Amino acid sequence: MAAPTGNNANLTGKKLNVLVYSGSLAHSAHQISRLLTDSGTTGTGTTVDSVRHCLYTLRRLLASHYAVTPVTGDMLLKEPWTATCALLVIPGGADLGYGRTLNGAGNRRITQFVRRGGRYLGFCAGGYYGSKRCEFEVGDKTMEVIGERELAFFPGICRGGAFPGFVYHSEEGARAAALNVSKEALSIGNPPMQFRSYYNGGGVFVDAPKYRDQGVEVLANYAEELNVNPGEGAAAVVYCEVGDGAAILTGPHPEFAAANLDPKTGGPGFKDVVDAITADDKERTDFLKACLSKLGLQVAQDTSTVPSLSSLHISGLDAEEPLEILSLLAPSLTNENGNEYLKDENDTFRIERPGAWNLSELETSLPSDGIVDYQAVTKRLVIHDDLPSSKLTPYFNHHAFYANLQQYQSESREGASKFGSNLMYGEVVTSTNTILEKNTNLLRLLPQGFTATATVQVAGRGRGSNVWISPAGSLIFSTIVKHPIEKIQSAPVVFIQYLAAMAVVKGIKSYAKGYEKLPVKLKWPNDIYALDPEDPEQKRYTKICGILINSHFMANEYISVVGIGVNATNASPTTALTALAARYASPGAAAASPVTLEKLLARILTTFEDLHTRFLRTGFDRAFEEMYYDDWLHMHQIVTLEEEGGARARIQGITRDYGLLLAEELGWNDRPTGRVWQLQSDSNSFDFLKGLVKRKI
Repeated sequence: MAAPTGNNANLTGKKLNVLVYSGSLAHSAHQISRLLTDSGTTGTGTTVDSVRHCLYTLRRLLASHYAVTPVTGDMLLKEPWTATCALLVIPGGADLGYGRTLNGAGNRRITQFVRRGGRYLGFCAGGYYGSKRCEFEVGDKTMEVIGERELAFFPGICRGGAFPGFVYHSEEGARAAALNVSKEALSIGNPPMQFRSYYNGGGVFVDAPKYRDQGVEVLANYAEELNVNPGEGAAAVVYCEVGDGAAILTGPHPEFAAANLDPKTGGPGFKDVVDAITADDKERTDFLKACLSKLGLQVAQDTSTVPSLSSLHISGLDAEEPLEILSLLAPSLTNENGNEYLKDENDTFRIERPGAWNLSELETSLPSDGIVDYQAVTKRLVIHDDLPSSKLTPYFNHHAFYANLQQYQSESREGASKFGSNLMYGEVVTSTNTILEKNTNLLRLLPQGFTATATVQVAGRGRGSNVWISPAGSLIFSTIVKHPIEKIQSAPVVFIQYLAAMAVVKGIKSYAKGYEKLPVKLKWPNDIYALDPEDPEQKRYTKICGILINSHFMANEYISVVGIGVNATNASPTTALTALAARYASPGAAAASPVTLEKLLARILTTFEDLHTRFLRTGFDRAFEEMYYDDWLHMHQIVTLEEEGGARARIQGITRDYGLLLAEELGWNDRPTGRVWQLQSDSNSFDFLKGLVKRKI
């Protein structure tokens, strides 16, 4: 594949994704439960509990540096996940199911990923699957599984069950397995000498010490007598060097937190199992931290707690407008025990009218010591007839936001007055996009430019298998854009993604005097990249913003929810505007006008409204096209078109009618052949790292 050329730019391949294999499962717990077979596993091997435990625990340990997200078999087979993946996790379940999906092409891709420097973590069934040979319940014809495995990261046999009594989809054979930890092998962090881990059907890595010369290290041994022959040693957890990469395989489940185990679901002795795992929770966590550190991942120093959802505060530049929204909602509200509720398609909101709430009640939150079904949590929607105080919203200054919004609106050439004038803010929310886009009763009643923003998202949404991380300091918001149907021909709705991307770039560059110098660029169709301030000589670009747009057709207009996440003041996972301003802005600009979330939000929103207003009037005319190309990364980049048989082509721009990507075929000596392709953003993805345009799945 050809490397990017033409703009002398290079994109950094920072690995930010931790992908948890979920078989063919959808991404929400609600969808997962609906896709279960009668046996409790998916047709591709995973179990719901194992996937959820993986996500819960790994997010607590890694979320400040990585996006921990489920990935399906189709995604592993067909999407370009390897370039941005730091760790692939195969959870518990049944390893035969994994083989049905991944044998052949999938396993070749996983092996190549690891050998080229990737990392693999296999829990229980994922440990069997990562070994050269699996021997499970040999002699029991109802459960026996014997056979070679393709990945073969551990070059020997994984044999189980290590302890007797295993029953599929039951806690009958579960136990708190005592493990002795190798402090010598786990020299990073502060691992325990011994701890008890949840166990249910996992194996032992036979003769593991004998493979030391092949890069195998034993990280933990079973401390109790086993039900199968373990050979030399009793390896419960092993580390395996694999080319330039590495794998850790486990027999037990150190990712299972006691907070997510219900003592009532097992037999008489299961409460004792949960109590033992509870007592060793810190040791279990320290062991996992050490394992992840050995794989080269950045682990949170303090285990992140899973935050509780906070109240959602609706305010307005005009104090009357939130009350107008409340009056529009009134016919859809139900009254139960003196409380008003809006029961929408995805969420239920408890309505708090002005004067009917108090601070202490609002901040009483749901306990968050275990896995939470956030969809089932009733969200408090507080309507304000005055701006919320800093005491009520300490991480977002409403007065500063609206003051900056008014200032930018007064400077607007297009008379911006709507975007951001009504705001919903929550300190901790599921996803600003989900709250607006998935609740259509609420969505259809909210005005043009209504914006939801948050300090933290616990279930942020991304495109495909991607999740845009939202650590503290990132600007997260979603805005409602209403597009009249009579403008569909002259101003196609597909261009909203381009307008949003332009609004972010132009908003950043017009944030304050001196910021126009920031090297921030557009990647087709709607991502934002910036020159890495840590390595400017290499001209490496790294992603600083992601955009997700979902549209509905309602009441004779298109309503789009435009979700945007910008690295503003957060140092990780890539870089942030504060670092860019410090290096690239005019001398003194960063100090005179430091980046704040309130001011940046106001600047992007007014820029977005100006662009949308002009677009409705002129369409994507030549002047718009020139504005777009001013900040574009791709002009004359040479790429490979996967769907055209690997044809080599040069990017020429986008069409002004429907925003299709223009790619001119190149022949001998890179001379144009005269053939030009027009590529849709919805069916093609642009892997700029590899100069590859490929079909989306």
